[in-house]
Amino acid sequence: MSVSERFEHHAKLVAEMADTLGVDLIETMQRGNLDGEDLRQMVNKCTGCTSPCECNDWLAAHKDGADATPDFCRNADTFAKLKI
Repeated sequence: MSVSERFEHHAKLVAEMADTLGVDLIETMQRGNLDGEDLRQMVNKCTGCTSPCECNDWLAAHKDGADATPDFCRNADTFAKLKI
């Protein structure tokens, strides 16, 4: 997997996690609570995760939503702040 493909894959995981948690990333950015650099940092953190397969499985098991990320999520703190 190339670097750009890996980044794109993890960007998708971040977006899916946001959707699962009920966090509208576009709305959050429009309100000024998140900017492009913050989002890039979230994706970069995600690319360092050792559990992307488990993340895919967790997301698939939580299609109806979730209150919090799985314990292994490197962006758990950020998502918790964005949910407020």
